[in-house]
Amino acid sequence: MTSPNSQPIGVFDSGVGGLSVLRALRAELPHERFVYLADSAHAPYGERGDAYVGARTHAITRHLLEQHGIKALVVACNTATAAAIHEVRSRYPALPLVGLEPAIKPALAATKTGRVGVIGTRGTLTSAKFGKLLASLQDSTEFVVQPCDGLAHAIERSVDRPVPASPEGTETWALCERYIEAMGAFGTAPGQMDTLVLGCTHYIFAERDLRALVGPEVRFIETGEAVARQTRRLLEGAGLLAGPQAQTPEVQLFTTGGLPQLQSAAQRWLELPAASCQTVAIPSPATEPSDAA
Repeated sequence: MTSPNSQPIGVFDSGVGGLSVLRALRAELPHERFVYLADSAHAPYGERGDAYVGARTHAITRHLLEQHGIKALVVACNTATAAAIHEVRSRYPALPLVGLEPAIKPALAATKTGRVGVIGTRGTLTSAKFGKLLASLQDSTEFVVQPCDGLAHAIERSVDRPVPASPEGTETWALCERYIEAMGAFGTAPGQMDTLVLGCTHYIFAERDLRALVGPEVRFIETGEAVARQTRRLLEGAGLLAGPQAQTPEVQLFTTGGLPQLQSAAQRWLELPAASCQTVAIPSPATEPSDAA
């Protein structure tokens, strides 16, 4: 019988952006096995309603439990966390579960000017969960919140293309430029935003574009490393960590969308071979909204 400690950790996102979290998880937990699922056929989650995102989250969680026997789940998507993680936690109370939220608490500690920029999907930044978090922290710091419609999708599309010598002129650059300019002045002078929260897992893969736009002194805050540390804490508490004697760590990657996109992202961002990627179909329950996307 397979030991629970040797079962994989499930990680999922609406697309390839969650690979940034998987990268941090592999660094923090080098002896673990992972199953990553990109729901690219139904992305972007950030521009869909809560009922739709909830249906996809439940369908994917059930698939990872039934088909891969995962011992823990990392919801590597801010939008899915905001829309559905409370329901997943209620439905699977014994499953160690880690979700994401924009890292505005670490940003609060990092800022010296008292002004922090937050970029994310509309679904995340307009959620009740984020609104409650923001309201609890606004007394001492001003947060400039900017939904970035289309940016996650543009980053998804960019992985099939060669990395340009300069970021200017790309679709990702144009969207980053539009949203950063709309937020106001970045920098370390009084009244400027000296910290930028990347509130979507995709955005770290546009770091070069964002850095060119806000300047070298602005601090970026993203959630991958914090999520990896929390995952370790939960596994340790449940006695489910894989030890050094465990079998060779394995990473399996699946997508509900186009395989070449996931293969390109895995090779570019995680240095994983194309052979580690496969396609999978995961229907939502018949009672949920249509999955035509």
